[in-house]
Amino acid sequence: MIQTKQPAILLLADGIVFKGQAFGYKGIATGEICFNTGMTGYQEVFTDPSYTGQILIMNNVHIGNYGVKDTDVESGSVKIRGLIGRNLEEQFSRIQATGNLQEYLVENKIVAIEGVDTRALVAHIRTKGAMNCIISTDTQDMEELKKQLANVPDMDGLELASTVSTEEEYEMGDVNAPLKVAVLDFGVKKHILQCLVSRGAHIRVHPAKTTLSRLKEFNPSGYFISNGPGDPAAMPYAVETLKAILQENKPVFGICLGHQLLALANDIPTFKMHHGHRGLNHPVKNIITGQCEITTQNHGFGVDPEAVRKHPNVEVTHLNLNDDSIEGIRLKDRPAFSVQYHPESTPGPHDSRYLFDNFVGMMTA
Repeated sequence: MIQTKQPAILLLADGIVFKGQAFGYKGIATGEICFNTGMTGYQEVFTDPSYTGQILIMNNVHIGNYGVKDTDVESGSVKIRGLIGRNLEEQFSRIQATGNLQEYLVENKIVAIEGVDTRALVAHIRTKGAMNCIISTDTQDMEELKKQLANVPDMDGLELASTVSTEEEYEMGDVNAPLKVAVLDFGVKKHILQCLVSRGAHIRVHPAKTTLSRLKEFNPSGYFISNGPGDPAAMPYAVETLKAILQENKPVFGICLGHQLLALANDIPTFKMHHGHRGLNHPVKNIITGQCEITTQNHGFGVDPEAVRKHPNVEVTHLNLNDDSIEGIRLKDRPAFSVQYHPESTPGPHDSRYLFDNFVGMMTA
């Protein structure tokens, strides 16, 4: 006998409704809707702290078909608020997997909906832009769902980095290594830290609101400013800390949110993007070398391109070939640079890992 699946509903802030079937944890989930175009790496995506506060559409037709594995994570827990898919799979083929997607979502209390026409949904978001949404497997009372959705805060102006940052300092790598990197954690991914450690660095990871005086106690060779969720303009504490770090005149490397914060620390505004960049195949040109890279991206905010180009002390280093948005900058008078995308590339291609080598080279110069 074929078992009838529990119905579920997806309501967007503009009133559009999609119906499907419940998957994962049963309940209600709210957040900003966004989509990822990657065909693989779903578990790493789910555990990326930069997705905090978001309901994620996975664009690939089948998600979950190779199961889940304890090591395929970027943080200690799933960070998305909810999941939307066309076909979310319980059956998996990978012999190394330790469980299936259904169990994984239930364990992490992630509400999901499947059976949705994700192509139509993504096309709608590309046209109308990112917005809040609600998934419900509990009720289909539209008036009640609209009331709950109305109370969900907008991502624009929302400070989330401090909610996912480490609460306690911790260290990684050889304590006798000649290179020491002080990491400001706004939601750092595990593989970013591993990319630093694998290049011979001893790192200490600090909570988001750590002061410069505390960072300096580690006597770092350089500073790393991490990725993370939320609106960078809602983080004046981080901008002030980064301004002070820049006065140290030591190498600074920022990724994603760290890129936006480096811009803000130089009085370059950021802005909320129409629907953001999230996926594993975004083409970026390094305009310093003339080479192109296929990159992993996950961001809903960007750096004001006009303000960057007018700034006397900031140079554009990377451009997105899809929309000409700013993907990398560096300072002209200090050893500081950043990129909007994710060179650790988990998941994704490894075209951009040279940036970690560049950072190490700056610290050993």
